[in-house]
Amino acid sequence: MKKVAYLFILSLTLFLIPTLNVDTIEADEIPEPVVVKEYEEDVTGDGIKEKINLYGTLLASDSNFYKDIYVVIKSQHNQTWKIQFEGGYHPEIDILDFTHNGVNDLLFKRKTGKDEDSYVYALHTIQGSEVNKVKLPNQRVSGQFIDGFQAELSLAPNSEPLILDLNNKAEEYSHLDIFDNEGNLLKNKSLIINPISSMEPILISKSKGYGLKSFQPIHGAHDEDELGVIETTWYHEKNKWIILQTDWQSADE
Repeated sequence: MKKVAYLFILSLTLFLIPTLNVDTIEADEIPEPVVVKEYEEDVTGDGIKEKINLYGTLLASDSNFYKDIYVVIKSQHNQTWKIQFEGGYHPEIDILDFTHNGVNDLLFKRKTGKDEDSYVYALHTIQGSEVNKVKLPNQRVSGQFIDGFQAELSLAPNSEPLILDLNNKAEEYSHLDIFDNEGNLLKNKSLIINPISSMEPILISKSKGYGLKSFQPIHGAHDEDELGVIETTWYHEKNKWIILQTDWQSADE
């Protein structure tokens, strides 16, 4: 009887050992937060640079998608701030005084797709002991097809619309029953107005400091029908973003 019990215990032990090893390996493979980038800049306005670490936790050990992203700011006065962001690819921060209050702000960006040139942004500033989120610029754009294999694009309220010549796409649009063969509009159809896909810091002047330049893609009949990009230069003044310049870059140029 003792021999039978011993054999049973031995068999059970041999069965559990591989299972425990697998669990241990899987636990070891769970990614931990790592420092993605390190910065040293004054973001409090006290003249002393803070230590700024951008952390990310990879979705898996063989992935470059960060499921959890956050920044930790530490001052030499034993103050610590943490800002949490959503997941994404290739996170980074631009540290400049975008709001022109004498304190550097933190412009965070992350790529939304592995193979896409589209980013999501967040702008934060430290005022006193608080971290405040600053609203980013957003341009009101509308557009629609009009007669003559054309489209009109309104870049700003109460301004004359920009007329786009689409004769090079006449055959496709006729096949899609947007126009007839003579260019007469067959149905009302709006252009596809995408959100701002990317932004970059731009120096306006030494006296004015930095602003932002945004890039907003516009498509026609479908998502693959790229018409061009609206490029807009923004400047933050009196707690709001104002447009300094807007340009249209056609996809055919």
